[in-house]
Amino acid sequence: MKRALLLARRECAAAFDSPIAYVVLATLPVLTALFFFVLGGFFAEGRADLRSFFALLPLVLILIAPAITMRMWAEERRSGTEELLFSYPFRVRDLVLGKWLGALALLALALLATGLVPLTVAWLGPLDWGPVWGGYLGALLLGGACLAAGLFLSALTSNQIVAWLLGVLLLAALNLPSLLLPFVPVSSGTARVLLAVDLRERFQGLARGVLAFGDLAYFLGFTALFLCLMGLVLENRRFR
Repeated sequence: MKRALLLARRECAAAFDSPIAYVVLATLPVLTALFFFVLGGFFAEGRADLRSFFALLPLVLILIAPAITMRMWAEERRSGTEELLFSYPFRVRDLVLGKWLGALALLALALLATGLVPLTVAWLGPLDWGPVWGGYLGALLLGGACLAAGLFLSALTSNQIVAWLLGVLLLAALNLPSLLLPFVPVSSGTARVLLAVDLRERFQGLARGVLAFGDLAYFLGFTALFLCLMGLVLENRRFR
């Protein structure tokens, strides 16, 4: 774990040496605040709650999570530093966890920057903080799952743009079924399966402050699956 944390610190430092970290730290708070206060009808509703704020987060993460992860393996592979990492006394699990923890730390900073939104709402009216804490916990779990998928896709290519596009397409496919099903004729069995794997649908319960075991297990299992897949890709390349 110590080596994984060392690599995570390296990734955070590398992110702030490039525009990626600053773009993410600016884009997530600005987008969420803009849609929530200006386009989301918050003032028209006249209620001090953050339901529409958290409803937006999964859609924003479709763009943000791949932007964080796209360079983490693709750039290492393109520049040849991946082979240098393989020569260090790191286990594959150290590499996997280190990259993921570095990405999660950057996302956590971006989510922290959105804290002005609930503080503003609490200043305007009485705010129930239970769903807020549940929503942020759910956002971290959702973000961790999206980052794991993005890192796996980044490990498959040496092109950052390709990694970002693949990440956006995969996360869109896993976040939009609940929005598209009312307009697409599918069987009830197919609809249940699509809703069961829908990240956005799973997140909604957490955003309401309901910590259901099934939702928690789904996000943890989803994250573990893509971290394991990333480990298999790296192990294969390291072996070769």
